[in-house]
Formats: sequence, C-alpha cells, structure tokens
Amino acid sequence: MDDVAGCLPCGRGRPWQVALCGTRKRLHGDDAVAEFVRFVTVGVSSTLVYFGLFLVLRGLGAVPANVVAFVLSSVLANELHRRVTFHAGGRVGWFTAQCEAGGLAVAGLLATSAVLAALDGVVGSAWWAQLLLIAAVTGVIGLIRFAALRLWVFSGHAHRPAAVPS
Repeated sequence: MDDVAGCLPCGRGRPWQVALCGTRKRLHGDDAVAEFVRFVTVGVSSTLVYFGLFLVLRGLGAVPANVVAFVLSSVLANELHRRVTFHAGGRVGWFTAQCEAGGLAVAGLLATSAVLAALDGVVGSAWWAQLLLIAAVTGVIGLIRFAALRLWVFSGHAHRPAAVPS
C-alpha cells in the first residue's frame, strides 16, 4: 500500500483506484518496461500526427506530403522521446537527439521501403498483404530502434553535453 500513499489518502480506495495509482507511479519510472510503454505511446501519437499531416498535405502530391509528414512527425517523436520517454532532456541536447534519433528513423524508413520493394513480387498489389508486411517490419524495426535509443542515443552516459559550453 505504500506505493499508493501519495496517490490516495491513507492508501485507501477502490481496487481500480489503487491499481491506477500504482500504474501511474510505475509508468513514470526509468526502468525498461516504463520506457517501452512510453516509447509505444509516443510512436502511436507521432504516427497519428504523420497521418494527419499526410492527409492535409496530399494536395502537394503523395511524395512531398510523405516527406514533409515524415520529417515533422519524426522531429516531434524524437523530442518526445528525449523529454518524456527517456527523461534525457538534461543529458542530451535537441540537435544531438534529432541527428542520432532521426538517423535511426531514416534507417527504419529505408529498411521498410527495401523490404516492400524486395517482396513486391510476393505480396503484389494486395493492400492487406502490404499492410501486414509493413506492420511486421515496422514492429521489428521499432524494437531495434527502442534498444538503440535506450542504450545509445538517450543512455545515461555523459558523452554528449545537453548544451554547448560557452
């Protein structure tokens, strides 16, 4: 009950309230599970931003809309990962996060495109097969990206200053 002492008076409440308070505390932690939940949340949110931007900008053409939506949603995701997912706002600067995490995002985009191109003959024009392929590749790339962000880009190592010293 100590986990919820700060959430509910005297740790009392309905079971769902106690569970919610404990969950809230766990999700704010710096362990891998809490970071992964936040990583997925940021990923879903930035994907929705991407879809919205793509739909708004598709009058420019599919490719320009895709590029602009990808860049803007990636910048947003990288910043949210820096500040929210990995609590690295004081350890890793904005520019470093954009370069390193952005590079990982571009690598993921290229890998997804390469797999789609390579398996085009297998999946053909079946939209559902393309969607399943993209989902599978994106899932694998997401796991790799999470590990790389956690262990390299936003790690606790002090090899990158958050601000340029004067």
